[in-house]
Amino acid sequence: MTQTTMYQLSYQKPKVTLLQDSGLGVAEIAARTCYDSFENSENSCVKEAMIHMDTEAINQIEDSTLLSNLAWVHHHHSIIEHATLSFLVQGTSRGVLQEHARHRLQAISVRSTRYTMSGIINAFVASQASENSFGFFLEKILALDMFVITDPAYLEIEIQAIYDKLLFQQMRDPDFISHAVAKSSLEFLKHFASDPEALFAALQHGKKKRNVGDGFKHIVSDNWKVDMVVTFNIRSLKNYFDLRDSGAAWFQIRWLAEEMKKVTPAKYLRLIDKKYKR
Repeated sequence: MTQTTMYQLSYQKPKVTLLQDSGLGVAEIAARTCYDSFENSENSCVKEAMIHMDTEAINQIEDSTLLSNLAWVHHHHSIIEHATLSFLVQGTSRGVLQEHARHRLQAISVRSTRYTMSGIINAFVASQASENSFGFFLEKILALDMFVITDPAYLEIEIQAIYDKLLFQQMRDPDFISHAVAKSSLEFLKHFASDPEALFAALQHGKKKRNVGDGFKHIVSDNWKVDMVVTFNIRSLKNYFDLRDSGAAWFQIRWLAEEMKKVTPAKYLRLIDKKYKR
């Protein structure tokens, strides 16, 4: 999906999938433990929890009057830290990742540039066998669909900058090839010296250089797409939505918050989103 900002650049929105949610039951059990009020629950599995613990039923609870009162009447949100949600985020930017890091209470695992830059480096190495080296590099990088901004003219500027940085490094570093290509793939450079397409294909299918990103992280920009899995407890998710699903938030992280909210089940939004119709 493409969007336009005030600068008239085209962007892709991220895709978000809810991987798992832990349910409300544990949070209500925690709250009832604090007040020793199991008998007051409208959920029979909670009412009987200290006599007969039915964890399957507890994890299927869809609503809790106690949790709602604690959240909206008493503003006592620590109890809902016992409920968590995990999201798969595909195609947000490294700029958003930097913003995300400001939210302390989350577990986050992100696609690593250290291990996943082989395609870019292989495209550059293969481009050096082409008469039109930048044109070859540009074509291959565009095919990788690795940027959030999708405006063609802007992408050419960004990819040119990446190419120039790699070219500069190649000229200054006598060990450039050994940093870029796995030992087992070095033979491809001789075998396909005059065939950049075949060289690129061979490098792509060959063994990847371990930790290839270590020597090339300087080419990365905030426009690069990243995928990540992020887990919030719903108290932290409330803070995230309050700050990021807001007109004051940077538009890219606001888009991500909007997509995360779309896949967050109603039973959680009723506890954390004052705009949600309860």
